[in-house]
Amino acid sequence: MNWPNVSIEVTGLKKRRGETWALSGVDAFFGGGLHGLIGPDGSGKTTFLRTLMGLLSPDEGSIKFKSGDKILTFQDVRSQMAYMPQQQSLYADLSIAEHLDFFQDLYEIPPTEYLKKKSELLQMTRLEPFVDRPAGQLSGGMYKKLGLMCALLQSPAVILLDEPTNGVDPISRREFWELLYRLRDEGILVIISTAYMEEAERCSHVHLFDQGKILLQGEPRELLRKQGVDNFQELFLQKTEMGKK
Repeated sequence: MNWPNVSIEVTGLKKRRGETWALSGVDAFFGGGLHGLIGPDGSGKTTFLRTLMGLLSPDEGSIKFKSGDKILTFQDVRSQMAYMPQQQSLYADLSIAEHLDFFQDLYEIPPTEYLKKKSELLQMTRLEPFVDRPAGQLSGGMYKKLGLMCALLQSPAVILLDEPTNGVDPISRREFWELLYRLRDEGILVIISTAYMEEAERCSHVHLFDQGKILLQGEPRELLRKQGVDNFQELFLQKTEMGKK
């Protein structure tokens, strides 16, 4: 069964990696829109996404899924969640079309539904002229778009993206964000991690990560106004300096 308007509530989430806490008591709510996990490398963003996706088990805390007022289990929503890792496992010698065909088989998508979805995604990403090009010959931006298409083939209600704009040129980054806005407008819950502080203001909601904790969270412009700063670089420096005192 497909559940509409999936939300995620995280309470007291902790995860140990080796001798340190990669997550140290994270509380957050994701209830629609485009959520940004903002923070430097090593701040816990990837561990958090992998734990939401069920790839890691929390040591403490809880993750609750809902559709409206109905409480769901992870198994209820697992098939409606898509995850795009930072290091994607695409096949260099397979073309864009061959990748999409491969994921059609993997997700067991009926042919009629697949052809419609494939056409929509190729138009949305503007990759239709390049369907026969091998993934190993794609630009960084096109490669990321292919990864996004593969994740979206199953028509998820929730998509988790781990630093998808990292290392991408400015024009491709802008185009990728335009794709994310379209997903948000279609009612998909989008959770994206990024180390680029300037991307925080592109999100509906921001969760500022550092050392496995969330320093602040809320609507971007409101957070800047309340803290009396002009951008998230200043905000992050302000909060981390306060934490050292």
